[in-house]
Amino acid sequence: MSTTELRYRAEDAAVAAVAALVRWLPKWIVLRIGDGLGLVFYAIDPKHRRLTEANLVVAFPHRERRELRRVARQVFTHFGRLLVEILRFSGLSPDEMRAEVEFEGVEHAARAYAAGKGAIFITGHFGFWEIHAIAYGLERPICVVARALDNPLLHARLERVRTCTGNSIIYRQGGLRKIVRALASNQGVAILIDQHVQGTDGVAVDFFGRPAATTTAVAALALRTGASVIPVFALPLPGGRYRLICEHPVEPPPGDAPDAILDFTQRCTDVLEMYVRRYPHLWLWMHRRWRDVAPAAPGMFPRADRAGDEDES
Repeated sequence: MSTTELRYRAEDAAVAAVAALVRWLPKWIVLRIGDGLGLVFYAIDPKHRRLTEANLVVAFPHRERRELRRVARQVFTHFGRLLVEILRFSGLSPDEMRAEVEFEGVEHAARAYAAGKGAIFITGHFGFWEIHAIAYGLERPICVVARALDNPLLHARLERVRTCTGNSIIYRQGGLRKIVRALASNQGVAILIDQHVQGTDGVAVDFFGRPAATTTAVAALALRTGASVIPVFALPLPGGRYRLICEHPVEPPPGDAPDAILDFTQRCTDVLEMYVRRYPHLWLWMHRRWRDVAPAAPGMFPRADRAGDEDES
């Protein structure tokens, strides 16, 4: 057995042990474990700690450094809590899941489905986005667009978590065709819009006053299919419960807009930025969101000028 295989097995065993533990312990203890886990990584991971603090300083130049260091610690504790909460929440019964969430703005999704063109749910690595998708699947399963994990054992485990309430996963290979088919069948598709995108799949939009290469998939698909684009966010509530929010659909640009893709993508990003500004401790500041935005090789999704012509098999 290779070193890589041993590492994969060790990682999976560690996650399995944590999952067994958090599904047995009271919720308040689980939340404290998550907080502690986040603080441990804050202490032992100086690279991502410095990146988090540097991103916060640039995004909030008028805030005191001491305050931003506090926010940085909260970012790490939040993601520690998110990790254990995904494992705990996915082990609950459907009734137990429903008892821990409250929905807001579901009428926006209902109107999108009533129009018969499906719905594109957008969010970022913000709040409890994985729990939002799991809980939403209880009411109406959706397709979640995701990247495969390198570790095949963890990949299989995460897929079981994400599909435990009936959702399905769309991966990169053949992704565009599957998304279009899902929307044509009046299904919902969830897409994260806050990852750096290389190649012609991305366009540079303003995010916290800095250019960020952002996926054009949402805008291209919405303009091509007529599906509503609905921003969604999952916020923590006291007692370890969650408010799952469906915002008003993003208004598409006028038909004669000179660059509808860029305009639409900026509008989607603006909604995400609004939430991150309100709750900065709930976003993934420790990843390299802002990078070189020059085009590179073609990727998964076509740009607007090819949206009606190309597909990926």
